[in-house]
Amino acid sequence: MKLLIVDAGHCLSLALAREAGRRSDTWLVIEAATRITPERLDEVAPDAVIVPPLSSPLSLAPAEVTAHANAVEACLDACLSRDVALVWCVSDQLYEDGYNEPIDEHLVPEPRDTSLRRLVQTGDRIRAEYHRHLIVRLGPLFALEGSHAWLGETIDSLVAGDNVRAAEDVIFCPTSADAVALALIGMLQQLGCGVSAWGAYHLAGIEPVSAFGFTSVVRTQLATHLDGRGETLTLGEVQALNHHHDAKLYRVLNCRRVLKVFGVHQKPWRLEVERMLEAWCLTRDNPAEGGEEGAS
Repeated sequence: MKLLIVDAGHCLSLALAREAGRRSDTWLVIEAATRITPERLDEVAPDAVIVPPLSSPLSLAPAEVTAHANAVEACLDACLSRDVALVWCVSDQLYEDGYNEPIDEHLVPEPRDTSLRRLVQTGDRIRAEYHRHLIVRLGPLFALEGSHAWLGETIDSLVAGDNVRAAEDVIFCPTSADAVALALIGMLQQLGCGVSAWGAYHLAGIEPVSAFGFTSVVRTQLATHLDGRGETLTLGEVQALNHHHDAKLYRVLNCRRVLKVFGVHQKPWRLEVERMLEAWCLTRDNPAEGGEEGAS
């Protein structure tokens, strides 16, 4: 199976490259650009195109969100013209106001934010015009390297002694980029073998938590790792932010369908954080090891 990935520097693109490198049944072509033309599909002849997500569209300028939506639709047009499957990953932030219970796939987001509505329009067009698609809604991504790599940026700030501000009133399920890469390749392999299961899926880590709770766990585990190595560093503090003063906002994805259809299990984000911190420590000892490459 050959996959064409756009946005080469994205943390999910890097995770897909690592996962494909461990396998003999998957080949990747990774583009620096964020959109694909029919002519490029003719050159590469992929089985599918994968578009990584805007990890925090609520915090981006409207022009950036619109540019992403336009790029996704350009990829859709190209895939339609050449009958190539399209995989688009999107942020759980499209469920802007959250739900009081885990969110099922059939609940199409209805955000109030204009930029988020533009992304929903793109999703509506994909569903209406092309059956060979996967729309994969993800909990907040984390990784050690690449753009949108929440964990790597957090570690860098803490080690530099900078305080990290994180919301404690929005509850979600952090999601390892490595876990998403493993799931996506497994799903596409099954689809390539004849499974007829295109559509929308949810994928997130186990155990709902706030950004403040997640970041606090990262700081605690980081301090433990550094202490075990005999390093004495004064880490930055984690400061709580509150945006929803009346009640917590729950943005928890129900991931039962991806388990039922593809056998994809959610991974505990705490274990993924632990594994990545071990890999981060290895790169401090051996910088040539190169990020998460040694974290399999």
